[in-house]
Amino acid sequence: MSIGSGQHPWIWHGHRLDLLAERAVWDPQQRTLLVADLHLGKAELFQAHGVALPSDGDAASLNALLELAHRFLPEQVVVLGDLIHGRVGITAELRQKLVALPELLGCPLRLIDGNHERGSWLEGLRREPSCALGPLWLSHGPEPRPGYLNLCGHLHPVAVVGHGADRLRLPCFAHRRGGDRGNQGPNGEQLVLPAFGSLTGGHPYSEADGLWLVAEGNVVPWRTPRPNNGPACQADARP
Repeated sequence: MSIGSGQHPWIWHGHRLDLLAERAVWDPQQRTLLVADLHLGKAELFQAHGVALPSDGDAASLNALLELAHRFLPEQVVVLGDLIHGRVGITAELRQKLVALPELLGCPLRLIDGNHERGSWLEGLRREPSCALGPLWLSHGPEPRPGYLNLCGHLHPVAVVGHGADRLRLPCFAHRRGGDRGNQGPNGEQLVLPAFGSLTGGHPYSEADGLWLVAEGNVVPWRTPRPNNGPACQADARP
């Protein structure tokens, strides 16, 4: 296994994606920054049910997103669903922040509709259905499509590394090839993003053909994808 860095390039059918230690994806060819599962307002929802969680998680998540936008200067930022955790947690302050967010980002903000957005209204931010962006199919939950790389969230993937007292649960990017498994169909590949929000849990993801761990500001190739039908899918294995 090679040591990772804060930005790990990966090539899919000639299309480069940079996997970022901030748990985001940068598409340099389409100048698009992609994140999933911020779950803003989650602390407030728990507070409404009597659980005294601190309310600073939203600020940490939004500041991290702004820092990435200022670093890469994207033409657009796409949230792959679950920008918010639920309508109960949408305070007046959070609404104001969301209204101001595109201007602060310096580019349009797009939201692919997630399950936690249902029943909520966000001023100035239209919830979009799953859609294509070049060779990518953008969705909240997994929707592998032949001929596309499906970028999605929803699953909050983590990898369980080690055993016993030395076991770690680390956020990860998870790649899964298509073929005849499940309902993916031929060449229905997917890349699942880790949750971007600071106040989110994770679920072990064991069915991946490729995993990149996020740890201590690094993206560490853990199980790199093998080529599918020749050199179509390859990982950058730097020493």
